[in-house]
Amino acid sequence: MLSPSAEQLLRDLHASLSQRKRPEDVARLIQDLYAAQGTDLDPATEEALAKAAEHSLRNLWHGYTSMLEDFARPVGAQRQLARAKSLFTSLPELPADAGDDPARIEAVIRRAGEEIRRSYGQNDFGLDRLNRAERTAAGIGEMSKRQYNKRFRLLRRMEAKLARVIHEQHRREVTMTGKGALAHALSYELFATDTDSAAFIAYITARGYMRSVFTNGSQRQVYDEVAEALLQRLRDAPGRACWYAVAHVYPKAEVLAHVSDEDLARLLVRWNGVLRQVAELLEDAWNRHPLERDTMIVRRGDDSSTWNQAAQAWNTARAHWFALIEELGQHEILDRFCPGKVPRLMASDVAYWHRMSGGGLHPDTYGWAELPLPWEVLRGEKECPRSLVESVCARHRVDPVAGAWTTARPTAKAVSFRRTPELVHGVSVADPLMASALRSAGVFSGKNKRAAAQEWL
Repeated sequence: MLSPSAEQLLRDLHASLSQRKRPEDVARLIQDLYAAQGTDLDPATEEALAKAAEHSLRNLWHGYTSMLEDFARPVGAQRQLARAKSLFTSLPELPADAGDDPARIEAVIRRAGEEIRRSYGQNDFGLDRLNRAERTAAGIGEMSKRQYNKRFRLLRRMEAKLARVIHEQHRREVTMTGKGALAHALSYELFATDTDSAAFIAYITARGYMRSVFTNGSQRQVYDEVAEALLQRLRDAPGRACWYAVAHVYPKAEVLAHVSDEDLARLLVRWNGVLRQVAELLEDAWNRHPLERDTMIVRRGDDSSTWNQAAQAWNTARAHWFALIEELGQHEILDRFCPGKVPRLMASDVAYWHRMSGGGLHPDTYGWAELPLPWEVLRGEKECPRSLVESVCARHRVDPVAGAWTTARPTAKAVSFRRTPELVHGVSVADPLMASALRSAGVFSGKNKRAAAQEWL
């Protein structure tokens, strides 16, 4: 039985799965949780946590970061709901957070529509409005044309707003999935099954949520020495660990081996759904403005934000899906159905930086350019068997196994812990006060970010 203080710390760790806290701050929460429980830590775990928690905001003189500790949330419909409450007498009082709940927004639109005899989805201003005779017949003849039109227009705008809220909430979930897999979808009950498992999940998720750095090299690896120490605690007590919860965020063979076939199949179905949802988002971005597949360099009109968020989510979902297929021993599925990876769009200044430093296109770009599009493969419109992927990889001298084209991602070795830098548009700035000032001034943004960053650094 957890003490009240330990349970609150565990709930704080669970809340961090949908936030963007620095790994150092999560490490400090884990430290506090173990202390509240009176857990005797092994020297390796104690040293690793102390090394990370040393840089927690609670231990720094400034005590804050200039970077938001949450993923961007869509602007809700609070303003529209307040206006609707003033125009429609049948609407009840709504809680303050109703504008963030699509179900409540839709319920308000439907109930308000009943007052002016409008059905949900009737948005044509020329065809769906009632004229004077129709309003009289519907029992609202006392309402003037001006007042009726005002209400009709409001409900039409609210439906459009509802669609935007749903779309942006979906994008936010896709972004979290790309960086932290299914961590944000873990229930508290499952997360809190085992403290050591919860500690590992919270820390590895915080590492995954780290922002990308503006560089022409590789990004920082997620799995570090702190994660390794926390995972070792699970290895030392495999019967106590909640491996099913860990598999939501870390689909390696040593984890999946402890998960039942039933739970593996449940995760596989879930990732199947994620692949299909993300494929729809990719297809929508593609249809609005087809990309330059041969280079994947951003051009005017490309929705690079949506594409890159969806591409990262696709590759994460694909990696989990491949790992589960292998663990279930269903390798023959890949012989017939082996969807390829999706590269992110690259800014033209970063591409130029690559060329100037002797680099070129990422090897994955060549495979992506030749293989069928993901949504076409999922719908069965085009075939993408493992043999096709292997032949494309061979043509471009890419190892399909090491490159995770035909198998799960190889297990990475733990890297040394490094503190999280203050970033302004991906550029590292030492001091959070300076980072806030540079962000407000718009430094490092725009087409000349690379030159500005190099000059500053």
